[in-house]
Amino acid sequence: MITLKNYLRRYTNIPALVCLLSEQRITLLDPETWDDKNDSHFLKLYQQKNGFQSVLALCFTRTSETYHHWRVFANGSSGVCVSFKRDQLLDAVGKQEGIRSGIVEYLTLAAMRRTELAIRDLPFWKRYPFEHEREFRIIYESREKVKSIDIPIPLSSIDRITLSPWLNQRLCTHVKRSLWSIAGCRNLEIVRSTLISNEEWKNFGESATHFAPACDDDNRQIGSNGHRPHI
Repeated sequence: MITLKNYLRRYTNIPALVCLLSEQRITLLDPETWDDKNDSHFLKLYQQKNGFQSVLALCFTRTSETYHHWRVFANGSSGVCVSFKRDQLLDAVGKQEGIRSGIVEYLTLAAMRRTELAIRDLPFWKRYPFEHEREFRIIYESREKVKSIDIPIPLSSIDRITLSPWLNQRLCTHVKRSLWSIAGCRNLEIVRSTLISNEEWKNFGESATHFAPACDDDNRQIGSNGHRPHI
């Protein structure tokens, strides 16, 4: 996987995207409903140990497109991936009081047993099996009880919108037109993911011949006699 330095990706769905584009804001929510209860427990501990009434969060990934991210966070034909320009997004979010953000770190249980954990780091630690998610997290902390917070962002902070690889090709054009019709969105780059059906990849397969050197599991070429060439 490729780690992205200048972009943050948010996997979500079309209704949430329409809200984001129409209102020009992102919304941080209470993590208590998250699937990973270890994760939500750490955030609850962070809230309690600091005496906050609310801790809200929004998660992004720093990695390139993966099947996992689509299936888990944006499954089905209504899924979308919004790619943000990292610096512009964080500049906008940083204007809101009570915001923290950072890269999530991952620990094995063995490493955990050797680690002293600071309270301030609780929102940014997860178990190692989630490491491939390469998460970046924005959190909001408050002494007041709130269930959500909306933070204004400029549409210029959006680099690209990628529609679901499961979205029917015939519907794709209509979805694009609908999104472009939202005020300020006419020039947004909107594409459909080809993750599970890519014509260039298929053509690569079509180009295979009986005479091309094969590759073993290490992706090193094997000669026609079945032996790996000397390097």
